[in-house]
Amino acid sequence: MLIAKTYIKISMHHTLSYEKANVYKGINERAEGEWTDTMKERITITLDDRLLAQIDKRIDGADIKNRSQEIELLLSDALGLNIPSKAVILVGGKGTRLRPLTDKMPKGLIPVQGKPITEHLFDLLKKHGIRDVILSTGHLRDRFRERFGDGSKIGMNISYVEEAEPLGTAGPLRLARSLLKESFIVSNGDELKDINIPRMFRLHRRKDALATIALTSVQDPSAYGVARLDGSRIVEFVEKPKRENAPSNLINAGFYILEPEVLDMIHPGFSMLEKDVFPKLAKEGRLRGFPFAGQWFDVGTHERLALAEKKWKGISSGDEGDEE
Repeated sequence: MLIAKTYIKISMHHTLSYEKANVYKGINERAEGEWTDTMKERITITLDDRLLAQIDKRIDGADIKNRSQEIELLLSDALGLNIPSKAVILVGGKGTRLRPLTDKMPKGLIPVQGKPITEHLFDLLKKHGIRDVILSTGHLRDRFRERFGDGSKIGMNISYVEEAEPLGTAGPLRLARSLLKESFIVSNGDELKDINIPRMFRLHRRKDALATIALTSVQDPSAYGVARLDGSRIVEFVEKPKRENAPSNLINAGFYILEPEVLDMIHPGFSMLEKDVFPKLAKEGRLRGFPFAGQWFDVGTHERLALAEKKWKGISSGDEGDEE
């Protein structure tokens, strides 16, 4: 059987270029107008024509302009370069809706199928090569250190910040700002989710976003804040609309990729990303949405916890169902 192949040249050469700030933000952060010496090398490779056809389908003339750019992105994905290296998991809540379980156990340590909720989130991060995690603790904070320590026994590197009083979803990030110098992930600690993080980060970078929110679909969005989108740009969240008036069925999945600049928008004390930060970014056009079709379970009530116990399938081994 003969397989057609094509020789292509990838233009990767040594250039001295004038690049503005925010190009590859969080990867190669630079001052405005700084000259940068970018080392690239021109190579020639041979590809199966069928593979090349798939590459050509990804070239849209806007975000991806040529074969060289797409192949470089694919290689970066495969080598784990297109992904944040650090994540913050918010586990400080009191979990009042899960009492009496949370009277003696923090919500993040409640087991689902024999494993703490937080450890399921670790599995998601480890799947994509992310080992550095900051746990933002509050209620029964010592239980997390007792369970995980520095994370070495489960293949993680865990740091801790402690909320002396509840700080919301944004306030804890100020406590950790000295550790957050590049693009980073934030995840709520009371949800199970299976997301293709490299694809989400690729969208985040392509669109020069300051924040990207993972969006999951629900049958009835009337109990949630619902995203109104213009392409991938989030225009606003409509809070608990009537089902027939909802702008979409996409809701906030409690999983974000943020740039360090967002930390400057968080005021001291109690602060919420959803109310105090994201609306400002939406007005600036710097807030993006990443719809995904993977599993998502809110386990913040007894009923939802029971549903997750029954239907959660664990973190998938592949990338099926994720969108860009």
